Amino acid sequence: MFRNTPLSKGFLNRRAFFGLAAASGGVVGLSSCGMQSGDGGGDASATLTAAFDRPILDLNPFGSANVEQATLMAAALIFDSLVVRTDEGFSPHLAAEWSQPDENTWVFTLADVSFHDGAGVAASDVKACIESIAAGSTPQSSLWSALDSVEATDEKTVTIRTSSPLGTMLSNLSLVSIAPADKVGDESFFATKPIGSGPFQVDSFTASDHLNLTAVADYWAGAPASARLEFPYIPENSTRLTALKTDEVDVTWSIPPDQIAELDEPGVEVVTAPSFINYFNWFNSSREPFTDVRVRRAMWMAIDIEQVVNDLFTETAEVATAPIPSAVFGYSEQDPYPYDPEKARQLLTEAGLADGFSTHVMWAQGVAPQARALAESFASYWSEIGVTVELQELEQAQWLDRLLALDWDMDLQNAANATGDADYTLGRLYTTDANRMGYSNPELDEILNAARSTTDQDQRAELYAQACQIIWEDAVGIFPLDPLATYGIRDGVEGLVPAPNNQPDFRPVHRSE
Repeated sequence: MFRNTPLSKGFLNRRAFFGLAAASGGVVGLSSCGMQSGDGGGDASATLTAAFDRPILDLNPFGSANVEQATLMAAALIFDSLVVRTDEGFSPHLAAEWSQPDENTWVFTLADVSFHDGAGVAASDVKACIESIAAGSTPQSSLWSALDSVEATDEKTVTIRTSSPLGTMLSNLSLVSIAPADKVGDESFFATKPIGSGPFQVDSFTASDHLNLTAVADYWAGAPASARLEFPYIPENSTRLTALKTDEVDVTWSIPPDQIAELDEPGVEVVTAPSFINYFNWFNSSREPFTDVRVRRAMWMAIDIEQVVNDLFTETAEVATAPIPSAVFGYSEQDPYPYDPEKARQLLTEAGLADGFSTHVMWAQGVAPQARALAESFASYWSEIGVTVELQELEQAQWLDRLLALDWDMDLQNAANATGDADYTLGRLYTTDANRMGYSNPELDEILNAARSTTDQDQRAELYAQACQIIWEDAVGIFPLDPLATYGIRDGVEGLVPAPNNQPDFRPVHRSE
C-alpha cells in the first residue's frame, strides 16, 4: 500500500506560535512540572529495528558530522536540545521557558532534568555546548557567527547575547545537543557510549555498522514505547528492502524511487511526506556561457521538467516550485519555467550562441538517487537546442574538491536543509561571500542578511519570498524536484510519523502485539 501524508512535522505554521509569544510578553514555556510528565506510552517489551539508507558515522554532536542526517537522528535519541520543532514552530524541551529582553538577548530557564548518570543538567553544560559549536569548524559553526556571549547566569539560567539580532536562534538551538560540560571536547567519550539526557542510552555502537539503544524507563518527558532500538546499516538497497519484506527490519526510509515497486506486497506499507531535501543543477555563473542569464534560462526552458520527474521519480517526488523545499520555513511558490524549446533556442541566439555550445555536468557517485538518469535526461533535452553535454560522474572526494574550487560548468546534486529554515540553504549558499556557484547579487545579499538579522518571523518570511523570487528568476540553477520522505513500514508498527528531515522521533514507535 502506498500512502501520501500531509506535512506531519510541518514547520510551516509559525504565525500561531509567534503570536502566542507576543501575547505572553515575549515569554514562551511550560512549567517544569508539566514538562516532566509523560504518558509512558505503549508496550516497552519489544525491540524495534530500523534501517536508514545512510550510515551513522559518528555520535559526536560537536564533530565534523554534526549535520549529517544519521548523526542528528542518533543525537536526538541520546541527547536533548533546549527547544524542539513542532507543528506550531518551536516548543520548550530542556528549556522550560525563554524570553527576549531585547533583540540581541535571549534568556532560557532550564527544566529540572538529569543526565543518564544522575547528574543534573546545568546552565554550565548548555554554555559549554553552544560555545563548542560556535568556536569549532563544523558545519553548524557558521550558524553562530553572530554569537557574542553565553552566560550561565545561575545553575538553571542561560543568557545568550548576539552582536546583532539572530532570527535563526531557535532553529539553531534545536540542533545543539546538550552533553556534560566536562565531556564536550573528549572525543573518546562520544566514540562508544556517550551519556546524555535523552530517551535512550547507547548499548553498543560501531561506526557505519550499527547502533543499538536501550530505553530510559524514567525518561523525564515520558518513557519510550519500545524497550530497545536497533539501527543496522545495510548499504545495499535491495538487501535493505528484502530485510523489510522478510520482517527482519520493522522500518526503513529513503527508499529509491526505482525500487518502490518491490514493496507492493502484503505486510508492508509505503508512506510519504514532504521532505527538507531538494535536487538542483547549479550553473557556474562565473564561467562562460553561464555568466549570461539568458543562457541559464534557456537551459531550464529546454527541459520538460514535469515529464522527467514523473518518469524517473513517479510518486516519490514533487516538481519543485522554489529553490528550497516546500516544507522549509521561508518557502515561497514561484511560477514554473515552461517547457519551450523554441524560446530556449531564441534565448541562445540572443546570447550569441545560435549554433549552441559544448559543456559538462558533474555529480558525485552514489549520493543522489537517480542522478545519472536525471543527468542523461537533461542532456538529451539539451541536445535538442544544440547544447552538447559531457556527463562526469565523480568519486565523492574529487567531486567535492572541484565543487569548492568552482572547477565545473554545471553541478547536479541534492542537499538537505538541516534546520528547516531558509537561512540554512539560502543564507549559507547563495551569498556573494559564500561563492558556491560563482553567482553574486548585492540585492540578494542585502535581503538574506536582513532575513538573518531580524527576529520578526513574518518579516523573515517576506524577505525569503523575495530571495526565492530572485534566485528563481535569475536561474542560478535548475530546481527540478523535491523528493518526498519515503518510508517502508511493517504492519503492526505504530506511532511512526514521517519526518521531513529524515530524523523520525522513535520515542513513541513500537510494534503492536
